[in-house]
Amino acid sequence: MEDLEKMLMLVSGGKLSPSKASRQIRLGHISEIEGLAKLDTNRKLRTGFPEVILAEGKRDEQLERIARKAGRPLLFSRLSGEQAKLLKGKFGGDYNEKARTLILGKPTGGKGVIGIITAGTSDIPVAEEAKVMAEAMGCEVLSSYDAGVAGIHRLFPALKKMVGKADALVVAAGREGTLPAIVAGMVDIPVIGVPTSIGYGYGGKGEAALKSMLQSCSFITVVNIDNGIGAGAFAALIARRKRGKG
Repeated sequence: MEDLEKMLMLVSGGKLSPSKASRQIRLGHISEIEGLAKLDTNRKLRTGFPEVILAEGKRDEQLERIARKAGRPLLFSRLSGEQAKLLKGKFGGDYNEKARTLILGKPTGGKGVIGIITAGTSDIPVAEEAKVMAEAMGCEVLSSYDAGVAGIHRLFPALKKMVGKADALVVAAGREGTLPAIVAGMVDIPVIGVPTSIGYGYGGKGEAALKSMLQSCSFITVVNIDNGIGAGAFAALIARRKRGKG
C-alpha cells in the first residue's frame, strides 16, 4: 500500500505518467501463500485471463487456502468429485461436472463469441473446459457436439450456426484428429485444434490426433493433448482483440 501511495504521489506531481503507473500496478500484486503458492491476483486485469488452479496433485486443505486468498474470478480445473463438493460447499461458485471445473466469481469486461465443435461425444469434457475458460473471460459460447468425420453431414448445421457470429472456433477431436483441418478449410476465421486422448492402440491417447493436426495442410493453431483450458483462453483472446477489448 505504501508503494502504491508513492506511485500516486509521483503521478499527481507529474513525475510519472498515468500509463506507466498503470503498467507498474498491473505487473505487481503477488499474493503468497507460504510454502504453497504465489497467486497472481492481478492476472485478470493485466492479461484478461483469470487465475487458473490445477487441482490435480493438491490436497483439500491446500485448495481451501488458495480459494480463501486468491482473487476473483478464480478457476479450478481437473477437480475430483470430492474436491468439487468440498469447495462448492464452502465457497459456492459454478461447478461444471463434465469439465471438472469450478469457477468462483463472475466474469467481467469480456466481449466476443466463440464456437466450439467436437468430433465425438467422448471429446465433450475437453470442449467443456474450453467453454468454461472462454466464458470466464466474458465470451459468449456457441457449441455443437458429435459432428465428426464419420458422419461429415453433421458438421454443416454446426458451421451454419457459428459462421458469421463466432470470432474463433475451437475444434476438439481424438483418434485420427482430422476434424479441425476440415473445418479450417471451410471457414475464414481462426481455428484452434485440440487433440483429445480418445483412441487406443498404436497412436492412441491423443498422439495420432496431435501429429495429424500438426501436419495439417489447413491453417490451424494446435494446443497440447486435452488442453481445453488453453484452447478456450486463446480463442477468447482472439475474440477480445477483434472486438476491441483486451
